[in-house]
Amino acid sequence: MSAQFIPSVRISPDNDTVLAKLGLLKDLAGNWHGKGFNLVARPFFGLPATASAPAVPAANLFLELNLTHETLKFDPISSPVPNRGTFQQDIELFGLTYLQKISDATTGGALHIEPGIWVTQPPTTSPVEDPPANGQIVARMGSIPHGNVLLAGGSATPFSGPPTLGAPTGTGVPAFSIFPSFNTTPIAIPAAPPTPINAAGASEFLTAPGGGFKQYTLTNPADASNPRTPFLNNPPFIDPRITQALVNDPIILLQQKIQEQVAEGCTFEGVAINIATQSPITFFTTPSTVQPPAGSPPADGPTTAVSVADASGGIENLPFLATNADAALVYATFWIERVTPKTGAPFMQLQYAQFVFLNFPAVLIPSNLPAPQSDQGKLNFSWPHVSVATLTKTFG
Repeated sequence: MSAQFIPSVRISPDNDTVLAKLGLLKDLAGNWHGKGFNLVARPFFGLPATASAPAVPAANLFLELNLTHETLKFDPISSPVPNRGTFQQDIELFGLTYLQKISDATTGGALHIEPGIWVTQPPTTSPVEDPPANGQIVARMGSIPHGNVLLAGGSATPFSGPPTLGAPTGTGVPAFSIFPSFNTTPIAIPAAPPTPINAAGASEFLTAPGGGFKQYTLTNPADASNPRTPFLNNPPFIDPRITQALVNDPIILLQQKIQEQVAEGCTFEGVAINIATQSPITFFTTPSTVQPPAGSPPADGPTTAVSVADASGGIENLPFLATNADAALVYATFWIERVTPKTGAPFMQLQYAQFVFLNFPAVLIPSNLPAPQSDQGKLNFSWPHVSVATLTKTFG
């Protein structure tokens, strides 16, 4: 790599130059608004009795299900960010700051706020790091007010054709994502890592003996014995668009949108971004189709390990979170899409699917296993927290 001098005084160039330096991330710049879906399990120790309500007993988890409204704003960083080298020459990063706000579409309640930064990185010789063909090395740095910060590295590559769909136009492995599954069913942490992620299409009912955690099966009513949205909501209403298929695999919400646009004659080109806080990530390849007998271990099967090009980083948690609900893994695909209708002007669309492993014990399951399988006498599980959304670039 040839030597370059990055001056201490960096004056911002014109807007065209700023956007050009962002390369494959340039179309993120602007304001985005849209809708999505969020699923997250959380610990639930019950509620004491009040003058107006009886006590609610503890449960293994509370499963929260939300249709969402979201705004996502990206602002280009107008000057380069110098990374000073020691074993090679300095490099320049170019990036955008972002602010993400998500609320519940049914109640209007706040769900999530996240400030952060996306950056592009040039190839390096020390360490040796190269982007995929025609791609760029990218990284996302996010700060979550619970007390988590993440760095997820990966790559951006151009694509042409309908995004997110499984071949050719249906569900399944989402096009231009390297991740075969965004399944939501929980997994007991094994005695030896890695913790495999369940296959796309897997249901908790057919994965775990006895139907597993009944919160994940929507035919079981949500109530004090089965704490899940809309229990404890006022009024206790759940949108009928939250189906069992959506609970199992939220990615289908993105695929349904693209299926509609394909049927309308739209064409697509854009950039797919695949990032992760670790690599490789292991997935089961086939969902169980028969419920395991009671007393048997959860169904499993062949696995595959996915290597994430240029993955890097990790997650840091406040001590409270590391003990009580530890965020252990993040991977995500973002699709920046230029959609061209059969008639009318093209428009920009942004879709994403994000998977987070939250590790905490199932409160009511006793265990004699050593750490990390056991925490205060309870078996420890990895609970997928999955979020998806489809956004369009808006005024502002």
